[in-house]
Amino acid sequence: MTLQELFGQTLVTDNDLDWIPVEDGIQRKIMAYNDAMMLVKVAFEKGRIGATHYHPHLQMTYVASGAFEVTIGENTRILRGGDVFYVGEPNVLHGVLCLEKGLLIDVFSPMRADFLV
Repeated sequence: MTLQELFGQTLVTDNDLDWIPVEDGIQRKIMAYNDAMMLVKVAFEKGRIGATHYHPHLQMTYVASGAFEVTIGENTRILRGGDVFYVGEPNVLHGVLCLEKGLLIDVFSPMRADFLV
C-alpha cells in the first residue's frame, strides 16, 4: 500500500506496510493518517539517537518496547515499555537516546506532511 493509498484508511494491516529507513539503525512505518492526525511506528537499535528537534505538531508517544532516555525541554527521564511521553506545546525541543533496542509509537496532530516525502 502506498502512502497516498493509506490516507484515511480505517483498517490497516501491519504486513501491508513497508518500513522507511530514517538513518542507520532507525526506521519508521506510517500506520495511518488523515489531515488531523498520524500514527507512526519508529524502531530503534540500541545506541541510536532521535536527534533533539522541534516541530509545530503536538506529539504523544507510547514506548512499546525497549528503554529510552527521553528529553523534553529541560526534563530528561528514562522510559521503558508501557510508558508514555507527551510533547504538548508546539516547537518544544525534544529527542531520545535508545538504551535498549525498542519501538516507539508516535501520534502527531496535525499529521506530519514532511514524513510523506
